[in-house]
Amino acid sequence: MQTAISIPNTSSISTMISREAFPHYTLIFTIITVMMFAAILLITEQKSLEKITKYKFLFSQLVNRDFVLKYKRTVLGMLWSMLSPFFNLIIMWLVFGQLLGSNINHYAVYLFIGQIVFSYFSESTNLGMTALLDNSSIFTKVNVPKYMFIFSKSVSSLINFLINTCILFVFTLCDGIPITWNWIMLIYPVVMLVIFNLGLSLILSACFVFFRDMQYLWGIACQLIMWLSAIFYSIDSFSQISRNLFLLNPMYLFIRYVRKILLENAVPSIWFHLLMAGYAAVAIILGFVIYKKKNHEFLYYV
Repeated sequence: MQTAISIPNTSSISTMISREAFPHYTLIFTIITVMMFAAILLITEQKSLEKITKYKFLFSQLVNRDFVLKYKRTVLGMLWSMLSPFFNLIIMWLVFGQLLGSNINHYAVYLFIGQIVFSYFSESTNLGMTALLDNSSIFTKVNVPKYMFIFSKSVSSLINFLINTCILFVFTLCDGIPITWNWIMLIYPVVMLVIFNLGLSLILSACFVFFRDMQYLWGIACQLIMWLSAIFYSIDSFSQISRNLFLLNPMYLFIRYVRKILLENAVPSIWFHLLMAGYAAVAIILGFVIYKKKNHEFLYYV
């Protein structure tokens, strides 16, 4: 296997991204990237993090409320967090399995990966978008950091995602796919996806306060993103130009990464990691900039 890392040209980006890299190189890059994000967050948002620590009881109650109220007055309660994605998988497998999955190995797992990753993205951003208006009765009366309501929605969505991920692991093993050391690398896309979702939630929540139509526009955007994320189908038969265009969709990258690890037992290349980190960085930086710029105007519009 070739060990030298060369910069790919634009016509072969998709090929380079799907190429297996040395796991130890990628692992080192993953650790460095996560540490850099953590350091930047600690330096730039130290006051915000201190406020979360100060109001940690309120924050924990918000997360607990969001998670518990979702299943309040249901017979099965939080079991629905496991049953719902399972039944959705069965329905999608019955609908798309014969049409699109005949040439895809382990199609049920392939489909499940796309479903839970996109569901986490959709749930986290949609709940984060409405977080300020949903909790306006609290922060208009009590002086608490408003971003805590957005963060709590992100954490409650992350809990659901982690539960679904555990189900995915069980389902993967039942399908005859063995556990390998490459599974450790799944930490990277999860961390990047959390950062990406949080950044988008900050942007959407700020926009939604001033522009209520954003809720409907984002719903349409999510539908478009879903169909362009290759959740139900494979893009292997597409042209090189078409495959390159899919790289413009961050959700395709996150889904493709997880499939690469679980289904192909291969670690994506360093270029894949750089592109994913770039999307996460742009989202979180824009999120904090827009939120801070509009923060003092929220009280006049909620």
